[in-house]
Amino acid sequence: MTVALEQPAKVRQGRELVDPALFERLVDFCADEYGLERCVAERIQNEAIAMCYVMGITKAGDEMAPSKQVDPGWHTFMLHTEEYAAWCRKNFGHFLHHRPNSKLRTQGLMTDVVGRIKKQGFAVDERLWVTASDCNAPTCCSDGPCC
Repeated sequence: MTVALEQPAKVRQGRELVDPALFERLVDFCADEYGLERCVAERIQNEAIAMCYVMGITKAGDEMAPSKQVDPGWHTFMLHTEEYAAWCRKNFGHFLHHRPNSKLRTQGLMTDVVGRIKKQGFAVDERLWVTASDCNAPTCCSDGPCC
């Protein structure tokens, strides 16, 4: 009798959804624009791309919102308008609009968004999805560089 061992599914990363050179440009911009350490900007950008992808493929853009910590990553991506528009067209067939409403950032909503991202097979850096009152500004929830 042969026993087949189950291979765990590879966890996806948002950064894998864009060209590596574009990811590096986005991270550099995010770090510079928001005054973040580059390693923090990488985490933020990775989460923002994964969130955008899930919003686009599930058509849940009106039901999901980024955390205060992840929002700069989405803004960074959108400010690279040509790349963002082309990425949206390629992945969803339409432009994914940002309809900001910071009053919706509740712990319950962030938990729901994290669950939706995980359901699509992405790793989630949950430290970036807490509400602002639960986390040290701008994106760290523990001491030290890059948290």
